[in-house]
Amino acid sequence: MDALVRLNSNLKSMEQELQCPVCKGMVKQPVVLPCLHSVCLLCASEVLVQSGYPQPDLPPEPNSPASTPNTRSPRQARRPLPKAERPLRPGFGTYPGRRRKEGPPLVMLFPCVPCGRDVELGEKGLADCMRNLTLERIVERYRHTVSLGSTAVMCQFCKPPQPLEATKGCADCRANFCNECFKLYHPWGTPRAQHEHVLPTVNFRPKVLSCIEHEQERLQFYCKSCQRLLCSLCKLRRVHAGHKIIPITQAYQTLKDKITKELNYVMSNQETVLSQITQLENAITQTEVNSVSAREVLAHCVRDLTAIIAERQAGLTQALESSRQRRGEALANQVSERRSLLEHAGMLAFAQELLKETDPSCFVHAARHTHNRLAQSIESLQCFSLAADPSFRHFQLDVSRELKLLSELDFIQAPLAPVIDTQRTLAYDQLFLCWRLPQESCPAWHFSVEYRRRGVVPGGGVRGGIRGGLAAARWGWQRLEEVSGSSAVIDRLEMDSVYVLRVRGCNKAGYGEYSEEVYLHTPPAPVLNFYLDSRWGLHADRLVVSKEQRCARSIPGLSLLQAADRALTSCHLTADLLVGDVAITQGRHYWACSVEPGSYLVKVGVGLESKLQEWFHLPQEMASPRYDPDSGHDSGGEDALDSPPPFTFLTMGMGKIYLPPNTGQHHHHGNGRDSGLSSSNGPSSPTGATYPLPPRLGVCLDFEKGRVTFYDAHSLRPLWEGVVDCSAPVCPAFCFIGGGALQLQELVANRNADQTPVRRVTIQSRVTKMNK
Repeated sequence: MDALVRLNSNLKSMEQELQCPVCKGMVKQPVVLPCLHSVCLLCASEVLVQSGYPQPDLPPEPNSPASTPNTRSPRQARRPLPKAERPLRPGFGTYPGRRRKEGPPLVMLFPCVPCGRDVELGEKGLADCMRNLTLERIVERYRHTVSLGSTAVMCQFCKPPQPLEATKGCADCRANFCNECFKLYHPWGTPRAQHEHVLPTVNFRPKVLSCIEHEQERLQFYCKSCQRLLCSLCKLRRVHAGHKIIPITQAYQTLKDKITKELNYVMSNQETVLSQITQLENAITQTEVNSVSAREVLAHCVRDLTAIIAERQAGLTQALESSRQRRGEALANQVSERRSLLEHAGMLAFAQELLKETDPSCFVHAARHTHNRLAQSIESLQCFSLAADPSFRHFQLDVSRELKLLSELDFIQAPLAPVIDTQRTLAYDQLFLCWRLPQESCPAWHFSVEYRRRGVVPGGGVRGGIRGGLAAARWGWQRLEEVSGSSAVIDRLEMDSVYVLRVRGCNKAGYGEYSEEVYLHTPPAPVLNFYLDSRWGLHADRLVVSKEQRCARSIPGLSLLQAADRALTSCHLTADLLVGDVAITQGRHYWACSVEPGSYLVKVGVGLESKLQEWFHLPQEMASPRYDPDSGHDSGGEDALDSPPPFTFLTMGMGKIYLPPNTGQHHHHGNGRDSGLSSSNGPSSPTGATYPLPPRLGVCLDFEKGRVTFYDAHSLRPLWEGVVDCSAPVCPAFCFIGGGALQLQELVANRNADQTPVRRVTIQSRVTKMNK
């Protein structure tokens, strides 16, 4: 009994899968749209007519007089109709074709409700859509199991007035019979006795699907490229040339195995489904509760706005009333003053009486005040103006801005995904990340910066390849909380590693979307901080060092002008040398600098401190030096191939960088990494190669190995590697030939020392080892 109840419950829950998305009823004669959704044929026809397309020709309803042979025998039902009256195959409309020189065929668009978009049916419309016979069989089994529409199917050949209930249906005759009528119309020993009998039904279907264009051909192939069923004739068409076509049995077995596997997976994860349903139900409950709270907050905010407006209205009204009283009093006093000037007014009458006084002393004593009053009244009479402005034009409110703000009053949105400034973002002694919000974004109160080391997994292991990088994205994320401003500094990082960074904003509405992830490569060695040394007697007329001693500029000046008389026969340009104020005696060190693109010639590299001092105090003409800084060897010694050169430089100028040839043991890439540069005149060329000048040049010196590597400091791509003599202290060196400028890379820690430190949080607690 419990199994039967559970079966009925499962079948009833399946009813939603059997509904037509248009009429919301059980599907009837369903056809499969190109989007793989099924819809009733009649519903699809009505939707197309409502969309403005012509009425398609449909087959008669299964229970209509045209298909219910109550008045004719099966022999008559099998009699072929005239060609003009031949019915359509079930589920398909007519396609009359088109004449020559007509316009392009009309492409029908069907508005699919589940997809929420228009689906292109093709020029034949519903004629290109096959019936879903499998869905029809499922619906029929569902009806018989759940007893939907329990109306009995009556025999179509019993004579009235009492037809019997049908017990069998004939798929070939497409009619329902009782037992007696079935024996009568299907006698033994005749071909009709071989007809297929089915359960009584009002919807007879074809036994198998046939090709739309070739009615007599069965669909025996499946095109995986077009995802369409094909017959043997359609398979030979040019449109399927080169497509992967498999037998329908193979496609059937493959798809059945996939559905079985997927069904088993879902059935084995019922607890997960139930837990997710519980979470969703809790989310629905929380949605209702939170919506009520949000509605209360909204009402409270509106009440606050109303209270502020009412309070402001009372204040402005009081100010207006006070101004009205002051102006009314002033105008009333002016009216009283004017009335006193009338002929029979008190002041004039008093003056007339005053003039009757004959005693001079008494008259002068009493008349002075009256004289002053009359003088003021005459002046006021001659220069009449209102004592107060009655217009109140200064009491007009400009609420256009407030109205605009109120009209745009809306719920606050979380900030949009920030845009990372790749030009200012860099990895040096620390990671410096800079970003900005899009203009249309809501403001952010603070930001959250997340970063991880690429390829790191729990336990300190490293995954290789792309799969390893993707898998490591689940672990190792760390976060800087409540970062104010639009930049952040991240320290305590591993050297020669790639870090992934992203950022998102936060405001009252919560966190917004993450920015696009950026990848930064940390330097291959600890960053060496030094300054340009000015103690070796710089040529002040040619070299200028900034006050911070991190920038130098070479100006040819008078020296080139004074040598102009020799410029016609030879070049006597002098080389000005600058060195760092540190000497390296051990370890690996990295530093970076930038050369102005308009510089004539600037050399960047390293050299022995003693040799640099010797070179500086005994300047040589660059036309014939003993040590060519770009050659990497002693041009005059017999042991040039056995001893490393004391200097190693790369030359930059005029927006280019020159990479010497990698021939010989002194220029072999010891670390095995590709230089990343390739062209017809690449680094392996006997004459070297020139490339566009990188924005920043990085230099890494390995003192123990006696090797120096030059990088594109922006991407940490190695450019060139050479050897240098490290038998004594080695200094960073820079050489100017002609005009040029050079800037040492400033430490991130120096320019961000005044920033407030942010709180560092590890996101994933399962990580056993963090690379900080």
